[in-house]
Amino acid sequence: MSFIQIIEHRADDFDKLRALEEEWEKATEGKSTARRAIVTEDRNEPGHYFSIVFFDSYESAMVNSNLPETQEMAAKLAAASKEPATFYDLDVVDDRSPSGGA
Repeated sequence: MSFIQIIEHRADDFDKLRALEEEWEKATEGKSTARRAIVTEDRNEPGHYFSIVFFDSYESAMVNSNLPETQEMAAKLAAASKEPATFYDLDVVDDRSPSGGA
């Protein structure tokens, strides 16, 4: 079953967040199990971000989460954020996209 994790966080410096994500991408090249990631900003609340990350399964997300590079990035992200991130762990129970997969 496909799995999506949404990470909600607030920060003043988007460029710093983006730099951290790029650093993580390079550090986990060939190891990350994330299939796709989208970063959004709340149009009505600047500085309020949601990262939407797609995985093949919950188990593959946990492999990714347990990478030392992911743990390190999470600590850096927490330091760059205004408050602790909120994580939403979502099993995909229906996908009506034209491709049929997340």
